[in-house]
Amino acid sequence: MKFRIEPDVRPVVTSALALSGAVGVFALAFGVLAVGAGASVWQTCALSFFAFTGASQMSAMSIVSTGGTVSAALGSGLLLAARNGVYGLALSPYFGESLGKRLLAAHFVIDETTAMMTAQTNPRLQKIAFWTTAIALFSLWNLGTLIGAVLGGSIDPHTYGLDVGFTAAYITMLVPHLRTSNGRIAAAVGATLSVVLAPFLPVGLPILASGLAIFIGVRPQRAKTTA
Repeated sequence: MKFRIEPDVRPVVTSALALSGAVGVFALAFGVLAVGAGASVWQTCALSFFAFTGASQMSAMSIVSTGGTVSAALGSGLLLAARNGVYGLALSPYFGESLGKRLLAAHFVIDETTAMMTAQTNPRLQKIAFWTTAIALFSLWNLGTLIGAVLGGSIDPHTYGLDVGFTAAYITMLVPHLRTSNGRIAAAVGATLSVVLAPFLPVGLPILASGLAIFIGVRPQRAKTTA
């Protein structure tokens, strides 16, 4: 029997799969860089499986790779993950199912699933967008991490320029946030905290302190008024 996708669903599924594929490629780099930073294959894979939030994973591994403590890496990752809690509050009205389904959905509330879901106006398409993106992205992210981690032991990140992956990833994620006033203020405060505290605190802690600026970034935007 031939499987057919309804016309209104096809663009949603196609976009979700395309996005997931792109992120899966990025997961390869994460796996390589994580192993290069000193993590084992199983530690790298466990981080992707249980944390499943690229920014927090990148933050944790970047701190560890520069000699920071595990507590600093964990704290920074949790601060960055705070935005997912805000997303969860925003999306909660869309999930009027049982507590079990809400808990399951909570694990997949990240930037990509939130963006895909909120881009739809039809409640049916909203759920399709969320779950299609969630399942595809989670699968490819973990597969990419595993492949990258396995290859990481035989690849020198410096030789292929992958050592700049963390920095490039952060720049890529930063640009969209600079389009909002909250994002620009948060970036300025975070950068200032990191630079000012760097001479006085152990490695990793200035980055952890700068993560406090996320609470500025997640403040509700003030609506513009017209005369």
